[in-house]
Amino acid sequence: MSTEPAAPPATAAADPFALIRTRGYALLLVMAAGIGVPVSAVAFGFLALVHELQSLTYHDLPRALGFTGTPSWWPVPLLAVAGLLVGLTIRHLPGKGGHRPADGMVSTGAPSAAELPGVVMAALASLGVGAVLGPEAPLIALGGGLAVYAARLVRPDIEPGASAVLGAAGSFAAISALLGSPLLGAFLLMEASGLAGMMLGMVLVPGLLASGVGALIFTGLGSWTGRGTYSLALHHVPRAPGPDIAQFGWALVVGLAAALVGTGVQRLARFLQERVERRTVVATVVMGLVVGVAALVYAESTGRDASGVLYSGENALDPLLAGSAGYPVGTLVVLVLCKAMAYCASLSSFRGGPVFPAMFVGAAGGIALSHLPGLGLTSGFAMGIGAMCVAMLKLPMTSVLLATLLLGSEGLTVMPLVIVSVVVSYVVTLRLAPPPAVARPDRG
Repeated sequence: MSTEPAAPPATAAADPFALIRTRGYALLLVMAAGIGVPVSAVAFGFLALVHELQSLTYHDLPRALGFTGTPSWWPVPLLAVAGLLVGLTIRHLPGKGGHRPADGMVSTGAPSAAELPGVVMAALASLGVGAVLGPEAPLIALGGGLAVYAARLVRPDIEPGASAVLGAAGSFAAISALLGSPLLGAFLLMEASGLAGMMLGMVLVPGLLASGVGALIFTGLGSWTGRGTYSLALHHVPRAPGPDIAQFGWALVVGLAAALVGTGVQRLARFLQERVERRTVVATVVMGLVVGVAALVYAESTGRDASGVLYSGENALDPLLAGSAGYPVGTLVVLVLCKAMAYCASLSSFRGGPVFPAMFVGAAGGIALSHLPGLGLTSGFAMGIGAMCVAMLKLPMTSVLLATLLLGSEGLTVMPLVIVSVVVSYVVTLRLAPPPAVARPDRG
């Protein structure tokens, strides 16, 4: 029996929901739920491996070599080695290591089985050694690719439409717990893919089912292994006062500032990406050195750990907010500058996702601005996250939800401010974007 999720044309035209009542669609839901279990388990294992690599390279290895701690210069040679590994993977393995993060969150479809090893290797070399990127893009590719591969093993005659739906469901399952809620992952994938109308419903239902199953598996594995769920969460959120005129004014400022910073980071990343791709291996090593030097500059100039600049930043958001009183404005400014530079270099060459570093840069910038009169700490933190995310991702709904759901009950209080900052940042970012190239008619 075919799993093609399609009704006869005449029936579909008369009843747009006829597809949901077909036996093929019911089978598709069963397959989506079944795929959610192994895909989410693999995603959990991938995140655990990234965590172990980070601990190995920055804690265990220096001590094994005789250092009493991790030297501040340590990221420089380590990121160069990571750049070499990523560059070789991109050049020699199928798929070029997967999604190019400087392009933003774009839907490119599930990778083939032959491309998955390159995606995993490039992501592990990037994320495990401190490149300033997140795990969401590799997980989306891994989940989608594994789901399509498994579906074709079970049913070699599966229709392309059903295969695409199951690939999307696999991606939903892979990031089901990463952003703190299955719904946030669903919104991210919906906005990134541009789904709309009835097609949204057809893909969303299997995707949400796989996502719910995946979140359950993440929770179970986290409890069983004692590693937690690797889910984005904040545990120390200061109380936020209700919005007032002054804070609405700050929302305009934060939105404008984030649009300018985000546009600058993205343009420079794409400028560098063009040059990196001309000499992939050597240039990726150079970009690794840039990331390492940015971490070194931050550590030497502020006396703080270089890890504040390295990695994607999702695990550093809670300590940053909880310990914000201990960060002078000057330290926060240096942190934003160094993190943004390392983020830009990582976007241009390494492999990973752009979401979490954007959140961290925005959060640190919002905290820095909260030292000025009229802007509260929690409001600045939330507006910075939302405005910077939309500047980098061009996904306004996801950006609002990331900034507000993350804060729990306080997120409802600051939501009006976040919406204003996100809208301002989104509009200004689009206005600053170069117009799309128009093909000239052939006069020959």
